Amino acid sequence: MMIHNAIMWLVDTIGATGYAGISLLMALESSIIPIPSELVMPPAGYLASQGRMELWAAILAGTTGSLVGAYANYYAARHLGRPLILKYGRYVLMPPEKFLKVERFFIEHGEISTFIGRLLPVVRHLISIPAGLSGMNHLRFSLYTLMGAGIWVTILTFIGYAIGRNQGLLTQELVMALSHKALLGVLAASTLLVGGYVLFRRYRKASGTPR
Repeated sequence: MMIHNAIMWLVDTIGATGYAGISLLMALESSIIPIPSELVMPPAGYLASQGRMELWAAILAGTTGSLVGAYANYYAARHLGRPLILKYGRYVLMPPEKFLKVERFFIEHGEISTFIGRLLPVVRHLISIPAGLSGMNHLRFSLYTLMGAGIWVTILTFIGYAIGRNQGLLTQELVMALSHKALLGVLAASTLLVGGYVLFRRYRKASGTPR
Protein backbone atom coordinates (compact mmCIF):
# COMPACT_ATOMS: atom_id res chain seq x y z
CA MET A 1 0.00 0.00 0.00
CA MET A 2 2.82 2.40 0.85
CA ILE A 3 4.55 1.74 -2.50
CA HIS A 4 1.28 2.23 -4.37
CA ASN A 5 0.67 5.47 -2.49
CA ALA A 6 4.19 6.63 -3.42
CA ILE A 7 3.76 6.08 -7.15
CA MET A 8 0.30 7.65 -7.11
CA TRP A 9 1.89 10.60 -5.32
CA LEU A 10 4.28 10.83 -8.28
CA VAL A 11 1.34 10.74 -10.67
CA ASP A 12 -0.35 13.59 -8.78
CA THR A 13 2.91 15.55 -8.53
CA ILE A 14 3.67 15.23 -12.23
CA GLY A 15 0.07 16.09 -13.03
CA ALA A 16 0.36 19.24 -10.91
CA THR A 17 3.77 20.38 -12.16
CA GLY A 18 3.12 19.45 -15.78
CA TYR A 19 5.77 19.22 -18.47
CA ALA A 20 8.14 21.47 -16.53
CA GLY A 21 8.06 18.97 -13.67
CA ILE A 22 8.87 16.11 -16.04
CA SER A 23 11.79 18.03 -17.51
CA LEU A 24 13.14 18.92 -14.07
CA LEU A 25 12.90 15.36 -12.73
CA MET A 26 14.54 13.90 -15.85
CA ALA A 27 17.28 16.53 -15.72
CA LEU A 28 18.03 15.46 -12.15
CA GLU A 29 17.88 11.79 -13.22
CA SER A 30 20.40 12.41 -15.99
CA SER A 31 22.88 14.16 -13.72
CA ILE A 32 23.89 12.78 -10.34
CA ILE A 33 20.59 12.73 -8.46
CA PRO A 34 19.36 9.12 -8.13
CA ILE A 35 15.79 9.62 -9.39
CA PRO A 36 14.90 6.52 -11.45
CA SER A 37 13.45 7.42 -14.84
CA GLU A 38 11.23 4.35 -14.38
CA LEU A 39 9.35 6.31 -11.71
CA VAL A 40 9.02 9.51 -13.76
CA MET A 41 8.03 8.69 -17.32
CA PRO A 42 5.51 5.85 -16.75
CA PRO A 43 3.36 8.11 -14.53
CA ALA A 44 3.52 10.73 -17.30
CA GLY A 45 2.38 8.12 -19.82
CA TYR A 46 -0.37 7.06 -17.44
CA LEU A 47 -1.58 10.67 -17.22
CA ALA A 48 -1.53 10.87 -21.02
CA SER A 49 -3.77 7.80 -21.20
CA GLN A 50 -6.25 9.63 -18.96
CA GLY A 51 -6.23 12.70 -21.17
CA ARG A 52 -4.45 14.82 -18.56
CA MET A 53 -1.33 15.22 -20.70
CA GLU A 54 -0.31 15.02 -24.34
CA LEU A 55 1.71 11.84 -24.91
CA TRP A 56 4.32 13.25 -27.30
CA ALA A 57 4.65 16.49 -25.34
CA ALA A 58 5.49 14.44 -22.24
CA ILE A 59 8.08 12.46 -24.22
CA LEU A 60 9.58 15.68 -25.56
CA ALA A 61 9.72 17.17 -22.04
CA GLY A 62 11.44 14.07 -20.66
CA THR A 63 13.94 13.88 -23.50
CA THR A 64 14.78 17.58 -23.26
CA GLY A 65 15.23 17.28 -19.50
CA SER A 66 17.60 14.35 -20.04
CA LEU A 67 19.76 16.48 -22.33
CA VAL A 68 19.89 19.32 -19.79
CA GLY A 69 20.99 16.94 -17.04
CA ALA A 70 23.55 15.34 -19.33
CA TYR A 71 25.05 18.74 -20.08
CA ALA A 72 25.38 19.45 -16.35
CA ASN A 73 27.70 16.45 -16.11
CA TYR A 74 29.41 17.33 -19.38
CA TYR A 75 30.38 20.84 -18.28
CA ALA A 76 31.36 19.74 -14.78
CA ALA A 77 33.70 17.12 -16.25
CA ARG A 78 35.06 19.47 -18.90
CA HIS A 79 35.81 22.47 -16.72
CA LEU A 80 36.47 20.83 -13.35
CA GLY A 81 37.32 17.17 -13.87
CA ARG A 82 39.81 17.36 -16.73
CA PRO A 83 42.19 19.86 -15.09
CA LEU A 84 42.10 17.89 -11.84
CA ILE A 85 42.82 14.57 -13.55
CA LEU A 86 45.72 16.00 -15.54
CA LYS A 87 47.19 17.54 -12.40
CA TYR A 88 46.46 14.90 -9.76
CA GLY A 89 45.48 11.79 -11.74
CA ARG A 90 48.84 10.09 -11.16
CA TYR A 91 47.91 9.80 -7.49
CA VAL A 92 44.75 7.80 -8.24
CA LEU A 93 46.16 5.45 -10.92
CA MET A 94 45.29 7.80 -13.78
CA PRO A 95 48.56 9.36 -14.99
CA PRO A 96 48.28 11.88 -17.85
CA GLU A 97 49.41 9.42 -20.52
CA LYS A 98 46.76 6.88 -19.48
CA PHE A 99 44.09 9.56 -19.36
CA LEU A 100 45.03 10.75 -22.85
CA LYS A 101 44.60 7.19 -24.17
CA VAL A 102 41.13 7.06 -22.64
CA GLU A 103 40.40 10.48 -24.10
CA ARG A 104 41.50 9.40 -27.58
CA PHE A 105 39.30 6.32 -27.36
CA PHE A 106 36.24 8.42 -26.53
CA ILE A 107 37.05 10.95 -29.24
CA GLU A 108 37.12 8.10 -31.75
CA HIS A 109 34.15 6.14 -30.42
CA GLY A 110 32.19 8.84 -28.58
CA GLU A 111 29.07 8.69 -30.75
CA ILE A 112 28.31 5.01 -30.27
CA SER A 113 29.38 5.19 -26.61
CA THR A 114 27.05 8.11 -25.88
CA PHE A 115 24.11 6.60 -27.74
CA ILE A 116 24.38 3.14 -26.17
CA GLY A 117 25.24 4.61 -22.76
CA ARG A 118 21.96 6.55 -22.65
CA LEU A 119 20.07 3.27 -22.95
CA LEU A 120 21.78 1.44 -20.10
CA PRO A 121 21.06 1.70 -16.36
CA VAL A 122 23.75 3.36 -14.23
CA VAL A 123 25.80 4.09 -17.35
CA ARG A 124 23.26 6.67 -18.53
CA HIS A 125 24.06 8.79 -15.46
CA LEU A 126 27.80 8.65 -16.10
CA ILE A 127 28.34 8.59 -19.87
CA SER A 128 28.31 12.40 -20.11
CA ILE A 129 31.41 12.58 -17.90
CA PRO A 130 33.88 11.01 -20.39
CA ALA A 131 32.19 13.03 -23.12
CA GLY A 132 32.97 16.20 -21.20
CA LEU A 133 36.48 15.08 -20.31
CA SER A 134 37.27 14.48 -23.98
CA GLY A 135 35.59 17.68 -25.14
CA MET A 136 33.20 15.84 -27.44
CA ASN A 137 31.70 18.00 -30.19
CA HIS A 138 28.52 19.67 -28.90
CA LEU A 139 26.41 18.88 -31.95
CA ARG A 140 27.34 15.20 -31.84
CA PHE A 141 26.94 15.01 -28.08
CA SER A 142 23.49 16.60 -28.24
CA LEU A 143 22.37 14.45 -31.19
CA TYR A 144 23.40 11.09 -29.75
CA THR A 145 22.22 11.98 -26.26
CA LEU A 146 18.81 12.96 -27.63
CA MET A 147 18.60 9.80 -29.70
CA GLY A 148 19.46 7.45 -26.85
CA ALA A 149 17.46 9.32 -24.21
CA GLY A 150 14.53 9.72 -26.58
CA ILE A 151 14.27 5.97 -27.18
CA TRP A 152 14.36 5.11 -23.47
CA VAL A 153 11.97 7.91 -22.48
CA THR A 154 9.54 6.81 -25.20
CA ILE A 155 9.62 3.19 -24.03
CA LEU A 156 8.95 4.15 -20.42
CA THR A 157 6.19 6.59 -21.34
CA PHE A 158 4.41 3.99 -23.45
CA ILE A 159 4.61 1.52 -20.56
CA GLY A 160 2.60 3.89 -18.39
CA TYR A 161 0.30 4.74 -21.31
CA ALA A 162 -0.43 1.06 -22.01
CA ILE A 163 -1.22 0.40 -18.33
CA GLY A 164 -3.65 3.30 -18.28
CA ARG A 165 -5.31 2.40 -21.58
CA ASN A 166 -5.88 -1.14 -20.33
CA GLN A 167 -7.40 0.28 -17.14
CA GLY A 168 -4.66 -1.28 -15.07
CA LEU A 169 -3.48 -0.15 -11.67
CA LEU A 170 -0.21 1.76 -11.86
CA THR A 171 2.04 0.11 -9.29
CA GLN A 172 5.79 0.21 -8.84
CA GLU A 173 5.97 -3.59 -9.12
CA LEU A 174 4.20 -3.60 -12.48
CA VAL A 175 6.18 -0.66 -13.83
CA MET A 176 9.51 -2.17 -12.80
CA ALA A 177 8.58 -5.59 -14.19
CA LEU A 178 7.63 -4.14 -17.58
CA SER A 179 10.69 -1.83 -17.55
CA HIS A 180 12.91 -4.84 -16.88
CA LYS A 181 11.45 -6.69 -19.88
CA ALA A 182 11.97 -3.59 -22.04
CA LEU A 183 15.54 -3.29 -20.78
CA LEU A 184 16.29 -6.86 -21.84
CA GLY A 185 15.16 -5.98 -25.35
CA VAL A 186 17.25 -2.82 -25.32
CA LEU A 187 20.30 -4.78 -24.15
CA ALA A 188 19.85 -7.31 -26.95
CA ALA A 189 19.48 -4.55 -29.56
CA SER A 190 22.48 -2.68 -28.12
CA THR A 191 24.62 -5.83 -28.30
CA LEU A 192 23.73 -6.27 -31.97
CA LEU A 193 24.43 -2.61 -32.65
CA VAL A 194 27.84 -2.70 -30.97
CA GLY A 195 28.69 -5.90 -32.82
CA GLY A 196 27.73 -4.30 -36.13
CA TYR A 197 29.74 -1.20 -35.26
CA VAL A 198 32.85 -3.26 -34.48
CA LEU A 199 32.55 -5.22 -37.73
CA PHE A 200 32.01 -2.00 -39.69
CA ARG A 201 35.09 -0.41 -38.14
CA ARG A 202 37.18 -3.47 -38.92
CA TYR A 203 35.96 -3.46 -42.50
CA ARG A 204 36.80 0.21 -42.95
CA LYS A 205 40.24 -0.34 -41.43
CA ALA A 206 40.95 -3.38 -43.62
CA SER A 207 39.82 -1.58 -46.76
CA GLY A 208 41.81 1.54 -45.89
CA THR A 209 38.68 3.71 -45.98
CA PRO A 210 39.16 6.95 -44.01
CA ARG A 211 36.92 7.57 -41.01
